[in-house]
Amino acid sequence: MALPLLESMLPVRAMAAMAKSAPVRAAFLFVPNGVSMPKWTPATEGANFELPYLLEPLANLRKEFSIFTGLAQNGARPLGDGPGDHARSAAAWLTGVHPRKTSGADIHNGISADQIAAMHIGELTRFPSLELGCERGGMAGDCDSGYSCAYSSGISWRSDTTPVAKETSPRAVFERLFGGEDAGESAEVRAKRLMYKQSILDMVMEDASALKAKLGMHDQRKLDEYLTSVREIEVRLAKFDSAQKAAIAVGAKEPPMPKEFSEHIRLMGDMMVLAFQTDQTRVATLMFANEGSNRSYGEADVPEGHHDMSHHGKDQHKLEQKGKIDRFHTEQLAYILERMASIKEAGGTLLDNTALIYGGGISDGDRHNHDDLPILVAGKAGGRLKQGQHVTYSTETPMTNLLLSVLDSVGVHAEKLGDSTGRLQQLF
Repeated sequence: MALPLLESMLPVRAMAAMAKSAPVRAAFLFVPNGVSMPKWTPATEGANFELPYLLEPLANLRKEFSIFTGLAQNGARPLGDGPGDHARSAAAWLTGVHPRKTSGADIHNGISADQIAAMHIGELTRFPSLELGCERGGMAGDCDSGYSCAYSSGISWRSDTTPVAKETSPRAVFERLFGGEDAGESAEVRAKRLMYKQSILDMVMEDASALKAKLGMHDQRKLDEYLTSVREIEVRLAKFDSAQKAAIAVGAKEPPMPKEFSEHIRLMGDMMVLAFQTDQTRVATLMFANEGSNRSYGEADVPEGHHDMSHHGKDQHKLEQKGKIDRFHTEQLAYILERMASIKEAGGTLLDNTALIYGGGISDGDRHNHDDLPILVAGKAGGRLKQGQHVTYSTETPMTNLLLSVLDSVGVHAEKLGDSTGRLQQLF
């Protein structure tokens, strides 16, 4: 079982270095179908902007994030290819490339920012990157006006022709992080644990207790907080383990998902945080839902489909429903950021040592426009990013300029990404 970095693991010189710095991580969180921009965009620039409706859930984190207005993804536009804005917006979001319009095997896009980071710093961790999501999606077939499902169900691309499939099962992610190295053995242990409800912590507690006795007070507290977090996730996963057992019994290929969508997002967010905390990865993506998703949001009192409400046509009811969905998303973002901010480590908190981008590749879902995108950047990347501001850039500033800047902040230099023209100012 992976552990967070403890002072007792290091020699004196390394401890001195650790006291000054910690690993810097990069995270990319995607939401589909655009955002209600009048309820998202602050009315004023600078540091003293008033939080609009959609940002109110982030009130306790004002100094931890910034809003960037004016960024665009030109690669998501038709450029002569006609309909398919949803597929293009997801495909171009981290690549800045216009994807080839095809529903066949000849897909073509560009390498994404997260995978550029993974190529440079991924060798330092157990997993070069972690790709997560909360809605299943195919990697083949036509999902949007002649565009392959691979475009709309993923944002991570290892190469021009290789999308990286995301994992949507919380149980599968948990087993990947904590279930052991032997894939065959892991499957067997998983089935037994589900049958007998045996916790991973129960299996390692004797070793953990012996380790704790050798640690200083600071490390003991850190270990207790970490083990409590893992236990809490196991308890939450147990709520639908009965369904998992039933699925295994009938040989189901797809594991069940959490009943509440908020719980699904938060579980995935918590496991991303644990992966960062234990330094199993320093790069992660999380798609709240696939681009073009039409799922309903009962928790937000929206029984209608998300995609349907995004095509509001200025209908007041649809605008209100769309706003509820968008606020629901920022509430989940607030949960994830607060969790990251609660974990103390060298240089401050885990959030202080992360650069996180949240947003999407469509601005107004009704118009399918790809300029003036909803983009939020959180975390200080080990002190390299300044936060707490609303910055407006010139119209049509490539979002890829932001991506290059964020890559710089985590120690990854790339000369160019997609349609980038340089780095952003007012960020560092």
